[in-house]
Order: sequence, then structure tokens, then C-alpha cells
Amino acid sequence: MAIQQRRRRADTVDPALILRVQMSGPLLEEEWNKVGLTLLSSDEDRTLVLFSSSDELAEFRRKLTAFGDGAPPGQINPSFAGFIANIESIGEVAPRDRIGVRAREAGLVDVEDFQPGTAYVIDIELWDIGRRELRERKVDDIVRYAEARGAQELDRHVGPNLTLVRLRCDGAVARTLLTIEEVADLDFPAEPDVTSAERIDLTLDDLPDLEPLDDEAPLIGIIDSGINDHPLIEDIIVGSIAIPDTLGTADDHGHGTFVGGIATFGDLRAQLAARTLNRHARLCSAKIIDSTGNFPTNRLTPRLMREAVTRLNAEFGCRIFVIALGDRTKVVENGKVGPWAQTLDELVRELDVVIIVAAGNRQPRHGLHVEKAVTEYPAYLMESANRLCEPAGGLNIITVGAIAHGTGLNARAQDNVGVRAITEAFEPSPFSRAGPGAQGAIKPDFTDIGGTLIYDGPNAALQGGEVHREAGVISLHYRPIDRLFAARSGTSHAAPLVAFKASQILAQFPDASANLVRALLAGSATIPEEASHRLAPLGATAEFALCGHGQVDSERASFSDDARVVLYAEDELAIDHFAIYQIPIPEAFQTVRGRRTIRVSLAYDPPVRHSRLDYSGLSMDFRLIRGCNSDLVFEHYRQRTQAEGPVPDMENRFNCKLTPGPTLREKSSLQTASVTFSRDISAYGDSYFLVVRCAGGWAGDTGQQGFAVTIEISHEAEIALYERLRQRIRVRL
Repeated sequence: MAIQQRRRRADTVDPALILRVQMSGPLLEEEWNKVGLTLLSSDEDRTLVLFSSSDELAEFRRKLTAFGDGAPPGQINPSFAGFIANIESIGEVAPRDRIGVRAREAGLVDVEDFQPGTAYVIDIELWDIGRRELRERKVDDIVRYAEARGAQELDRHVGPNLTLVRLRCDGAVARTLLTIEEVADLDFPAEPDVTSAERIDLTLDDLPDLEPLDDEAPLIGIIDSGINDHPLIEDIIVGSIAIPDTLGTADDHGHGTFVGGIATFGDLRAQLAARTLNRHARLCSAKIIDSTGNFPTNRLTPRLMREAVTRLNAEFGCRIFVIALGDRTKVVENGKVGPWAQTLDELVRELDVVIIVAAGNRQPRHGLHVEKAVTEYPAYLMESANRLCEPAGGLNIITVGAIAHGTGLNARAQDNVGVRAITEAFEPSPFSRAGPGAQGAIKPDFTDIGGTLIYDGPNAALQGGEVHREAGVISLHYRPIDRLFAARSGTSHAAPLVAFKASQILAQFPDASANLVRALLAGSATIPEEASHRLAPLGATAEFALCGHGQVDSERASFSDDARVVLYAEDELAIDHFAIYQIPIPEAFQTVRGRRTIRVSLAYDPPVRHSRLDYSGLSMDFRLIRGCNSDLVFEHYRQRTQAEGPVPDMENRFNCKLTPGPTLREKSSLQTASVTFSRDISAYGDSYFLVVRCAGGWAGDTGQQGFAVTIEISHEAEIALYERLRQRIRVRL
């Protein structure tokens, strides 16, 4: 504290008291609050960053003194030992600790690496030090100081919890800004992860008839480089905007039109092979990147995203969004995500929308090691350098990784020993990135076709759909006068496939909440057997890290059938409350031979804060109970007094053993798990109970938490489950 006071200078922004504390035990946030310190950030290594608006900290000093005086008479331990003894060290946040990951990767690892006389464009994030007006004043102070030294403010964003400003300034100014206590992070702007432009010419002489699309079809918003008036989609583009307006709405990069084509056509390669051209969704567009594939310099990325999503939602009623972009220079480390992910997660909760993002791409090997992309596949997919790109680690958004559609080789390449395939069909794409996401959540949520890479020995290069059409996903070319179609490889092209499938759900249930759409997607997804087999040597976590819950089956997501029934509910729960749903189990499901499965999926959209180790402000979970009556279930899960202790574990004979287990699945806001039976289960009765619980975190005053839950009941035998369930439900109504 004294060090910070001595460091203050009259010609700089007056800093508040911000401390870095290393703990050896529990983080004890409530105890820190009692002594006048507010938690700003926490990490897995038990490092805390704490804020106080006062230098005095009288209560903290009193407890330190009491602890230092030793144990009082009649006590074994000193006063406040449970709190003070867990503190290993207290110090300052050093200026070099504020340098962001992109700047460090560019070689600027210390304050002195910012060179006087060199101009930098930097993004500054402030700690969440309190009310909005307080943070606005602090931004004003910083900008006023920087501008007095020749800097230029390009943009700022003060959101619910995020405070950012973008400046163009000299290196000498950047050095001083790194010493300001309220600055949490100083970094270079994000770089979009956009695959390079096509280099192939794919033409089709004889197109099948284009089927018309209903005016009420679902609407998908493409937040990208714009969408051009391609003859196959020009009639279904509802509207286009650009941020800023000076960008214009035309797609002069090509990425957005390609993504939009997948979002409405789905698997265009399969459609063309079947001689069909069916669209399933209308499109709208927000152009936010220029012809070089870069974001506008004068816009902060979180603010850019918020404006794009809110405007498309307000102006066109859009509820499904695809953001097939990512910051390839910033990966999810130690379960921590950044402002971009937090902003998208906030928008999902605020607007009740589905936002789908790409996991990100990484060229697995380069230069002299390029061949190892073949020989070391798939092990490199689990390397720490291959973690998800920002914003793909977010909780409430849907993140999509990529699987291959085949080897990517054409007939000519198969005869050339120097050209090697890396994948077979439905194996993870060699460029796809791996989870987990925020706070260890299962990420990506899903995987879908994104193309593959091949190893071209003669050219010592890895090549995708941009060079070999067989290796890529087919969609629309942004210059249809030149050619109608193009091919590309990337997770950017798997993400709109999931948006396409989400639109199928919205077509069937137009009033469905975003949580219900997510839950139905999860309940229909399975990891391809080919991917499971290929990833098995990497350990049990590799499947979830690369494929999430699997590949979505849009038919299963949208419809029931005779031997497979999906029940769903949309509901709300207060913190520390639970709901119980009675699930009817037909006799045929209990007794008819064959494998039968119950699958439960839960989706909710908690408040989030990226500066915290516990990113999510609350948590939810579920249990499937059988073989007992409802009174026992209510008694077991009722709220208990402190003297009674925590809720005990349900007896194993009552608790269905769902897979994956609670330890893994409950880190996510999108959860799905199942149990499969092969024997007679009539002893457990004709009703099961689904218990859904909501537990508090730091978001103690959030009110009711919305959620959706689905229960799929299926039997491998052709038995009329649907009709039997419908009859039981009618009788109860």
C-alpha cells in the first residue's frame, strides 16, 4: 500500500488502491468484503486482485495486528487465523502484468519494450471498480491525460461490467498507462480468424430449379464481411447494415457471402449431388470487417458486437446469429475468457437470442515440420497452443468445431505418393481447435462439417478447400459474375451449419426461447463413431474437447417419432430453489427387450464476468430419480438449515447414473447426459422424477433464472412409445 502511495505522481491519473494477493487456501471473498476490499479478479493459482477506494483499510490493519499478537488466552489459534493465515503474500499489480497476450506474442513483454517515437493502437480494459459513472469518470481521466500527451481516442465502451477504450498513442504514453492501477489489461486490437480468399474456380453449368422460400421462414443474422446479392439468395436477404456506415454493405472480402450460403442451404455439396436447391432460412447481414479481413480501427470489438447483434435484432427481428470470426492471437487459457466472449454471453441473456461462433482455426504444422501434420495427427489437436480462440470459450453462446467430410483427395492426388490425406470422413478436422471453455466448460458445444487439409509433399504445404475443392465445404462465391460457387476449409463453415439446424427448430417452434433451442440441439447431438475411434488414444477428455456433445441431427432436434419421444419444459427458478418434473415411463419401455435410453438436456443463460475465476454468477444441475415417490424426492432436496448440513447424496438405487457425470457436465450452461437400460426395469415403477436445481454464486440478486429442459425417451425396438406417452399425458391433464 505504501509503495503505491509513493508511486503516485501529480502529472498522471491518480490511482486507487489495487492489490495482488496470493492465497494458500479458500479465496474467502466475503472476508475481503468485510475489510473493505472488493474482488476484481481470481485465477486458478489462487491469486486475487482486490480493490479499495480508501488507502486506510483500518479494519484489515486491525485484523492483521490481532493475528500478529498471537493466540489470546484460552484460544489455540490467533484471532482471524482462518482468514489471515491463508494469505501467502500481498503486493502490487506490476505494470508488466498488465500487458495483454497479443502484445506479448508480438514481443512486447516488458514496459520498456514499448518504444518512444513509435505509434501504437492499443485497447485498454479497466478493472470493474464500481458503478458505471465511476468507471466513466476514470475513462475520462485516462483519455484526458493521454490526449494531453498527443494520444488520440479512437473508441470507447462502458458496458454493464466492461470498461474499454482504444487509443492511438506513442510508446512513451503506453508505458505510463501501464502503471495506472485501474488498468487491468493493455493489448493490441483483436485480429479476426478469417480463412484466405479462394483460389479455385468451381462452376456448374446446369443448376436445378431454385425452390421458393416462405416469407415467414426463420431469419439468420450473419455478422461478418457482408453478403452480396448472389442470384441464389438475393430474394431472401431481408436487410443489411454496416458498422461503421462508411464500410458499405457489399461483401468485398468473400467470407460473409460464403457463410451466409451455408446458413440457408446447409450442405450445398449434398444438395447439388441430389439435384436440389432448397433454402431453409432468410438472411440479414451486419458488415463489420473490411476487404482485408480486419475490424475497423476506430471500434472496440465488444462494442462492435453489441451494436451488430442489437441492431439486427431490433430492426429485423433476428434471433439466430452466426459470428464465424475469432481472435487467433488470444486463446482460452486456464478457463479464462475475455471481453468479447463476455459481451456475447451477456447478449444471449439480455435478448433471448442464439449466437453461434466458430471454435477457431490453427495451421497444425509449418515450415520444415509441415509433414508432421500427417504423422502427428490427431495428437497436436490437444496441444495447449490449439486451445479455443476468443470468443469461443463463452458459456451462453454456442461454439462449433469442425469434422472432415472425407479425405479431401481427388482421383489424381490419390495416385501421387507425395500427396497425403490427414483425415477420413467424420474425424476431427486438422485445423479445429480444442476446449475446454470458460471455467472448464465442455466446449466446443458441437462439431460439424468444416472440410479438411491435405499434405502436398511436392509443395511442402498443407492445402484446404481454397486449393483443392474436394478438401473444402462448398458454398456461394461473393462474385457470382465470375463464378457461382467456391470451396473453403475452416470451423467458420461448420458454425453456419449449426445455425442452419437451429433454424429448423425455430421453424417448428417459432416462440421457443433461446435456451430451448440450445437444449433441443444438445439432445439430438452424438459424437461420430469415427471421431471417437480416432481420438480414443488421447484419453477420455479428447472427445469433449474437440467434438463437444457431437454433431446435431436436425430431424431429431425438431421432431419425435413412434419409438422416440421428446418432452420439454421452459421454466424459471430462483437461486437456491429446485423444480421436480414427473416423467411418465410407459410399460413397454420398462419391459420390452432391447436397449432403451433416457436423455436429459438442460440449457440456461447465467450472468457472467470474465475477470472472475467463477465466470458464471450461478449454476444449475439436474438429477434423474427412479423407484421412489415424490414425497421422498421433495424431502431429500428441500432447503436445509445450517445445523442440518448440506443436501445428502441420493441413495444409488434411486439415482440414475447419467453419463457424462455431474463433475464434468455441471461446468457448462448447456448440459446433456443419458442413461441406457437393457434389462427389465419394471421394478422401478412407471414414473421417474427429474430434479432441476439452481445454486447461487456471486450473482445473488439476479432474480429468476430462466432455463429449458428436454427429456428424450427412446427404444431401439419399433414400439409405439409416442402414442402411449400421449395417452398418459392426456389422462393426467
